[in-house]
Amino acid sequence: MLSRDDRRSRYLILTLLCVCAVLVAIACGGPNFVRSAPADPTRAAIPSGGVTRNVVLVSIDGLRPDAIAKFEAPTLLRLMQEGTYTLKARTIDPSKTLPSHTSMLTGEPPERHQVLWNDVASAERDVIDLPNIFSVARSQGYRTAAFFSKAKFQPLQREGTLDYSQAPGGWFGRWSSSRTVADAVNYLTDARPNLLFVHLTDPDAAGHGSGWMSDAYGDGVRAADAALGRLLQATTATYGAGNYSVIVTADHGGHGTNHGSADPRDVTIPWIAWGRGVKPGVLDSTSVRTMDTASTVLWLLGLNEPSDWAGTPLVQAFEAPVAFLSGPQ
Repeated sequence: MLSRDDRRSRYLILTLLCVCAVLVAIACGGPNFVRSAPADPTRAAIPSGGVTRNVVLVSIDGLRPDAIAKFEAPTLLRLMQEGTYTLKARTIDPSKTLPSHTSMLTGEPPERHQVLWNDVASAERDVIDLPNIFSVARSQGYRTAAFFSKAKFQPLQREGTLDYSQAPGGWFGRWSSSRTVADAVNYLTDARPNLLFVHLTDPDAAGHGSGWMSDAYGDGVRAADAALGRLLQATTATYGAGNYSVIVTADHGGHGTNHGSADPRDVTIPWIAWGRGVKPGVLDSTSVRTMDTASTVLWLLGLNEPSDWAGTPLVQAFEAPVAFLSGPQ
């Protein structure tokens, strides 16, 4: 027969195991999906002008610009050759994933958006309730979709701003680029979003695990590049060749096994535009910031950015807007 102390010890152990099981369940929850009710097509007039009716924005998490050539990423090299680019664009400080993506998608620097946390567990609020490219575009009748590869993006999955969105569940969930793109490709077989955002994470995962610019990091860059190639094949099948514009960029770089500082290896990012309306060439590197991405996306769709945004549309990368005869196509 167990003594009182033994029973107490056993009870404490069982209690701790139960608590651990609950925490694991929370941290490894199922996927987080957002599906919004169809937007009211009568509430806003579709802009008559713009460069394109369809924009695909791809963020490759942790992609250093110098990794593209070093690891011979064929899709990215092709987009650079056929489109316009700079390998000296700048992200924000702190160069962390969620703060940087918030600036990328809202056009606001961190001192304005105040998103300084970087995971769901430490999130200061459940929803980042700021105007972003999805909310502005959808308010004007455009269809929007986002495919996130990390759970930390859940605060950006706001119902009413995205026709469809998905992210891993839990606190620290992460999907491979292959998984995320497979889901996006499947979605494109039945849907035709005018604004599609896809987040790819393999370089960041490999950088934290083995170091930026390591052989494993190179494998991560090539995996994301291959996934990007599959995504572009699907978008061409959906929209038709020449009927959409693509922007590929990154949230941050990295050095050693981390990032987040103002070190040039952390804050220097690539910015590539390809597709409809793009002027081939090299961009002036001094003029490209991650906040400009949000402004450029809206400008491409013929939309005005909110007046307090810090970004500037990179009009020098594109031909002049054209007049469209109908709404979203």
